[in-house]
Amino acid sequence: MIVTKQEDDIQHIAEGTVVTPKGFKAAGVHAGLRYTKKDLGVIVCDVPASCAAVYTQSHFQAAPLKVTQQSIAVEQKLQAVIVNSACANACTGEQGLKDAYEMRDLCAEQFGLQPHLVAVASTGVIGEFLPMDKIRSGIQQLQPCNTKESAEAFQTAILTTDTVMKKACYQTVIDGKVVTIGGAAKGSGMIHPNMATMLAFITTDAHIPSASLQAALRSITDVSFNQITVDGDTSTNDMVIVMASGLAENDELTPNHPEWHKFYEALKKTCEDLAKQIAKDGEGATKLIEVRVTGAVNDMEAKQVAKKIVGSNLVKTAVYGADANWGRIIGAIGYSSAAVNPNNVDVSIGGIAMLKASQPQAFSEEEAAAYLQNEEIVIEVNLHMGEGTGIAWGCDLTYDYVKINASYRT
Repeated sequence: MIVTKQEDDIQHIAEGTVVTPKGFKAAGVHAGLRYTKKDLGVIVCDVPASCAAVYTQSHFQAAPLKVTQQSIAVEQKLQAVIVNSACANACTGEQGLKDAYEMRDLCAEQFGLQPHLVAVASTGVIGEFLPMDKIRSGIQQLQPCNTKESAEAFQTAILTTDTVMKKACYQTVIDGKVVTIGGAAKGSGMIHPNMATMLAFITTDAHIPSASLQAALRSITDVSFNQITVDGDTSTNDMVIVMASGLAENDELTPNHPEWHKFYEALKKTCEDLAKQIAKDGEGATKLIEVRVTGAVNDMEAKQVAKKIVGSNLVKTAVYGADANWGRIIGAIGYSSAAVNPNNVDVSIGGIAMLKASQPQAFSEEEAAAYLQNEEIVIEVNLHMGEGTGIAWGCDLTYDYVKINASYRT
């Protein structure tokens, strides 16, 4: 296992996956929902795990989300999550709900679990029914194990228009025990989340009750998954699930634990890592955009301004064209609902000052254009209104985004 970075007693495990935490196995197969790619995956825990989840706030929550919520409500534990791509099973009425429950029950039967310990997730085209004959056959093919290959099979099975797999893994030491957090996610289009983003599955071997895990996830989601945008569209299927096996054997973690901050920061890093990967892999994207806002009245307003900027189609297209048009950034700040003094705003791109106290600054267009050719772009804004800070992530908007979405169903 390769450790690439250590910060504040938290290590980034470059080779880590969702099966790196103790007690987890995964699998992914081609069930025939897509032409050739893997399209059905599962994560299974050796024991009933504490769990937490956040969901899209779309009025049209897909059937799998309703089934997952019902499963978790029984005893706030999960032991498996079954996921399919290619079909969202959204806006499919009573038949869709029946199919999602059958998918849950088939998974439970396959792995000898109680049905309420299984979560269900789907992603893909809205308004189409699941091909249940293929789902039934595919579930029978799933053979979870805790290898790198099995984790990659799962990571591949959950993708739709994504161009790369998305994974993250971090470790820390709590009560003298190594605690690991691993994650896998999918997301490339329809990303402008509210309480979750696309699909993300996080595993940990920390000993933590579901209530504490839920509180941590909800708080962290607001500064990670909720701070990314690709196209301003929120999916019907967005969901983040965390399962905690407890097999690290640390003392029970709650906010009162003296090392709670270590777990919280490790989970936060995992979520931020996955969120940034989703933003960077936006449909047709060539660049990751990070917007850092300081000087807002409070953190909430700073986050709002950051997301307005990174979500602006005009800002996104300017970044794609390597055009340092800071006026588009000002435009996005201007239509936010945050408190702003229009006479005292600073804007810089890649450390190049373009606006100081709302006065244009002389800068080299050539230097700015050269910076904007990079794959990762940082925009900084200081509102000079208070101590609030916030970060948001997104991507540029390219011709390929239109091409991909103009033919999504074909």
